[in-house]
Amino acid sequence: MINDTKVRQPVFIVGAPHSGTDLLARALKRSPGFHLTVGRSALLRTTYAFARRPSIATDSERGAARVLRDAYAEAWRITPQGCATCSPECRDLGGVPESAVADGTALCVKPHTVHRFADASPDLLYSADVLFDAFPDAQFLQVIRDGRDVVADMLDDENCLAWFKPGFVNLDEVFPNPFLGVDDPVDRIRWPQAGLAVKCALRWRGSVRLSARLRAQTPEEQLLTIRYEDLVAHPRKIAAEVSSYLGAPVSRTSLSGLVRAGDHDPDGVGRWQDRLSGKQVTQVERIAGRELARLGYRLGRRPSLLA
Repeated sequence: MINDTKVRQPVFIVGAPHSGTDLLARALKRSPGFHLTVGRSALLRTTYAFARRPSIATDSERGAARVLRDAYAEAWRITPQGCATCSPECRDLGGVPESAVADGTALCVKPHTVHRFADASPDLLYSADVLFDAFPDAQFLQVIRDGRDVVADMLDDENCLAWFKPGFVNLDEVFPNPFLGVDDPVDRIRWPQAGLAVKCALRWRGSVRLSARLRAQTPEEQLLTIRYEDLVAHPRKIAAEVSSYLGAPVSRTSLSGLVRAGDHDPDGVGRWQDRLSGKQVTQVERIAGRELARLGYRLGRRPSLLA
């Protein structure tokens, strides 16, 4: 129970970094009846612990699910104090001004209007198994994007690159390492000398492998996979599909406006050709070419159109 509302069919938005999950998060945040959170600190500590050391979740069995349920019980509480401790990104999604945080009146949604809960915290994909244990009726929205565009965006994101610093890398303790995408002894040996594009490509490759496993293990009514390229090209169509899947209205106009107003315009698809060097493209395709081809992306320095 959250603010006297029973949690039923919570929605989790998952995908690799810079895959476009933020678009769906904003649209859901602006949809009536939903309370969506992003990056609450206590929750992030839990999910990153599971992501970076999967044995924590597997060894504790049902205990991990209880920990995650408790974390969400706190994250989803709707109070001015709770909203004040939200991440800036979450407050931005909800349109909460800093002045409201300062005077203690911050609320991104009215508690009595909420009947569905959702979360789009980064790297939730690595906690998917535990989320299903904690919420057996959960629904997942999964976003897939061309790995070369993902790598191009990751290379411009200091938060993403920070995970590759020696102080954060835990390959000596965790191997195979789903979070870093390193599951091959050869990649493990090459990691210290690998370029950033290679490391970003490994993270993307690892995430889409997890996505494929999630798709194979999840009932159809509990997982909807969306291509980023379809999302930005046909936002109103995707909004209709998401609405049908969730059994709740998601504004077509809202999602379309978000695509056109931000950096997620259709012309941005395939921008890796301008942003990655020839060497970086070769590195990414050598690391993740099989996954790119399986997902229908054409290899080589030409338009990133779906096959």
